[in-house]
Amino acid sequence: MKYLLVIAVVVIFYLYLKKQRAPLRPPPKTGTSLAPPQSMQACAHCGLHLPAQDALRDAAGRPYCSEAHRLSGPSHGG
Repeated sequence: MKYLLVIAVVVIFYLYLKKQRAPLRPPPKTGTSLAPPQSMQACAHCGLHLPAQDALRDAAGRPYCSEAHRLSGPSHGG
């Protein structure tokens, strides 16, 4: 029984030393890259933030999140 305990301690010590000596490697590249950040704009009616490229615009160039809000026009506060 005591030999089993000695062997277990030696194995644990060996694994600890092996982990300490392992060189740190950068994570492998997966080939996928993140898209660059997009410019965000607030809807002129409700204030919802959405990507500028997805915004609908009125004649004055104000951004809106949906056709219904574009037709309703800008919010008048409140």
